[in-house]
Amino acid sequence: MSFRHEIRIGGRVAGVDEAGRGPLAGPVVAAAVVLDPDCYPDGLNDSKLLTPERRAALRLLLEDCAEIGVGMASVEEIDTLNIHWATMLAMERAIAALPKPCGHALVDGNRLPRWSHPATAIVGGDALCLSIAAASIIAKTVRDAIMEGLCPEHPGYGWRTNKGYGTPEHQAALAALGVTPHHRRSFAPVRARLSIG
Repeated sequence: MSFRHEIRIGGRVAGVDEAGRGPLAGPVVAAAVVLDPDCYPDGLNDSKLLTPERRAALRLLLEDCAEIGVGMASVEEIDTLNIHWATMLAMERAIAALPKPCGHALVDGNRLPRWSHPATAIVGGDALCLSIAAASIIAKTVRDAIMEGLCPEHPGYGWRTNKGYGTPEHQAALAALGVTPHHRRSFAPVRARLSIG
């Protein structure tokens, strides 16, 4: 984990990552983060390798010392565009939400949104590049908070713990309670439940 990619490119470089491609419910969220190489928190890493408590602590530290943009695509957009292009849209919105434009974007993965500014896709970037790791933490904590906030409105689906992923608990709730407005109707388990009626 280093600043190697950011230093090689130079200028204002934003790391970009997403959270929520796989769940059956909720939006997909992307974040763009421009780090100050002289002031960033220790312990940045792929958000999946951090505990929820550590992610939350790092998010607070990043909000104090980094430039952050967050974008999301709704369930309706996911169902209309498909999850890939909805993710790209969320990334475009995250870059647009930065306080100041970036000169280059480093994007986790092997595909880039259809934007006009310079960008580089880095497979496994959230475990290699500090700014992408920071973006993964922001995207994950924002999305988790959204799903937890939906729990009182839709009890029984276990979103506080499963965050909308298709766990056995969530699948059982779909069968027992039905499909909510927050479920992705284009995803096979939800589509199957709708076909049953």
